[in-house]
Amino acid sequence: QVQLEESGGGLVQAGGSLRLSCAASGRTFSNYAMGWFRQTPGKERRFVAAISWSGGNTGYANSVNGRFTISRDNAKNTVYLQMNSLKPEDTAVYYCAADSNLVTYYRGSYSIADYEYDYWGQGTQVTVSS
Repeated sequence: QVQLEESGGGLVQAGGSLRLSCAASGRTFSNYAMGWFRQTPGKERRFVAAISWSGGNTGYANSVNGRFTISRDNAKNTVYLQMNSLKPEDTAVYYCAADSNLVTYYRGSYSIADYEYDYWGQGTQVTVSS
């Protein structure tokens, strides 16, 4: 079992930056690919970024590519999402998620599909004002 807790959300002006953190409990965190997703009211949860268990592979949604950076520190059981040049359309609840699939682990890959992730945090609100 893995428990995830996001932090770092808040209110920021357009063009500003925030860094989200996701702290994980459980000794197998370093085996899991991790992802960030976001959701706005009435809409489906959407992929933002993901990182392989080693940190060697990362992926981003087109809408955030070049502005957001995902990273992880396996010694601290934490994954981060650095968000720069924020836009009002980035406003959402942001969730981190863990993928315990062994195939993902052995491939050193990650998934952009939310249904591939087994564990989810409670989410943190990010609001970007114009």
